[in-house]
Amino acid sequence: MKILVAVDGSKSSLNAVKYAVKLASNFRTQDRITLINVHDDQGLRHAQQFVGKDGIADYLRELSDKELKAALAVLVKAGVKHDSIIQTGHVAEVISNAADKKFDMVVMGSKGRSGLVDMLVGSVAQRVMATCKKPVLLVK
Repeated sequence: MKILVAVDGSKSSLNAVKYAVKLASNFRTQDRITLINVHDDQGLRHAQQFVGKDGIADYLRELSDKELKAALAVLVKAGVKHDSIIQTGHVAEVISNAADKKFDMVVMGSKGRSGLVDMLVGSVAQRVMATCKKPVLLVK
């Protein structure tokens, strides 16, 4: 079973990584767990004129490395084969597209925001669940 785990550096995404490790060990799968970290760079495009495209890319790469660090440590400690994907774009869309192409399921954290905030802006988890053709498991 190929598991894609969305990681954003939050406590709930770290819980999702830990749960994915349990799933992998229960299924006794030889496949890898793949971590995916996505940043929406749309809001930073105006800054490109001041710091350049490479400056934005470097900033997002550093941010992704920081957000993936704890999750990678969990996988290394558990002895699970793993890799990671770092991308930019619309977060839910990138996760759904990646899952639909190569993975059997998505595991991701749910931050549990208030209902009003989710109604107004919607959560990434809700959008992934709505658009992904593969099973999505939410972990708190």
